[in-house]
Amino acid sequence: MKISCFKAYDIRGKLIEQLDEQVAYRIGRAFSEFLHAKTVVVGGDVRLTSEPLKLALAAGLIDGGAVVSDLGMTGTEEIYFATKYLQVDGGIEVTASHNPIDYNGMKLVKSDSKPISGDTGLFAIQEIAESYSAELVSERLAFYSGELASEEAFIAGNGSVQKSRLNTTESYFEKSVMQAYVEHMLGYIEPSNITPLKLVVNAGNGAAGKALDAIESALKLNNIPVDFIKVHHQPDGRFPNGIPNPLLPESRADTANAVKANKADMGIAWDGDFDRCFLFDENGDFVEGYYIVGLLAQAFLDKDTGAKIIFDPRVYWNTEDIVKTAGGVPIMSKTGHAFIKERMRADDAVYGGEMSAHHYFRDFAYCDSGMIPWLLVAELLCTKNKPLSMLVKERIAAFPSSGEINSLLEDPDAAIERVLKTYKPEALEVDYTDGIGIAFENWRFNLRKSNTEPVIRLNVESRGNISLMEQKTSDLLALIRQ
Repeated sequence: MKISCFKAYDIRGKLIEQLDEQVAYRIGRAFSEFLHAKTVVVGGDVRLTSEPLKLALAAGLIDGGAVVSDLGMTGTEEIYFATKYLQVDGGIEVTASHNPIDYNGMKLVKSDSKPISGDTGLFAIQEIAESYSAELVSERLAFYSGELASEEAFIAGNGSVQKSRLNTTESYFEKSVMQAYVEHMLGYIEPSNITPLKLVVNAGNGAAGKALDAIESALKLNNIPVDFIKVHHQPDGRFPNGIPNPLLPESRADTANAVKANKADMGIAWDGDFDRCFLFDENGDFVEGYYIVGLLAQAFLDKDTGAKIIFDPRVYWNTEDIVKTAGGVPIMSKTGHAFIKERMRADDAVYGGEMSAHHYFRDFAYCDSGMIPWLLVAELLCTKNKPLSMLVKERIAAFPSSGEINSLLEDPDAAIERVLKTYKPEALEVDYTDGIGIAFENWRFNLRKSNTEPVIRLNVESRGNISLMEQKTSDLLALIRQ
């Protein structure tokens, strides 16, 4: 059987067509066999199909020789945390993050929460998963259920595999690490630094609400004065307010409006599995992830002068300037979580950040978290005694950027050649870390091809000159789309 939902860094596919319970079983069994895993943690986001997929996955893991700890409804970072904290052989989160509602997927890690990607075993797992006979898979799923669920029942969240049948194996346990997870989260801030704050939090009906409630309880228990205004807080796999993806401008209004209406100090919104968080200042204005990378770099360097900071090559002058000024060591890495995590481990970097709102932390197994960033920024608001708008205003003025602009083209390679021919001869620097990065004295740009579609992505920044940045962006887009 050919399985088409394996991608370069994770598993993502359209329900029924590419991903169903039988595929999930195959993936679980292949994961156990490939890693020779004896212990695995699993969790799933709020999508209706995440629970049946997770239970079928657990059945496969058990048949592959593993004991499974099921954390229930989780965000991806809870799986990262549990894999390291419990010292198990691997972890799998069932999630499609911000993909359309008719999709689901999985993110896989091995021991110590090291990512499993196409370069480190994901395609080997695919090959093993494809090798099982359809008769074997059907027989084993029937053992765990009594009868296979219909497609309609599966889509509605009622799958084949029953927990009661998993429990009879003595290899399946429901477990919580929430208390330890929350304690770890709060370890990134000094509670005595926190002055009264009012925060709008928008879970987008995703998995973040449960973790936020646990963090809120711990803050109250420790008399830390933070007041949460909750928007779309209850988990709901039908996503009545739309798929949570605050990277899209059309997904930001509810958070921005709540900040303004409640005169909050900051707004925070998450995607479905909350491995990314997005921040809004006290005016309800969205703050680009690029400038949050700089803020977080500053937060770590305030506590650890000389630390190494990783950043991606799309836009970085602001981050590089902050790190150098604060006495840190700036290090560029290729874009993508597998590359960032690998580079952080190699250099023992304390923090790594991407403009796309993925933030990675050495003490979090070098993994990305959507909870640690807002806690650090909240602490900065208090220690600097400045609103978020003021913390980023100077940096935005010093290094204005275009944001990422996508162009759908018939021939992306021809467009890149046109750009190289035009700009390379006069460039002060040409970098090929990720796509092409071309720098001049007062401005620079990065141009990258998508791996999955005929799209190229442009980012432009300048040194303190908004009009120059805007003009160069316009010139480049005209050339690209010619």
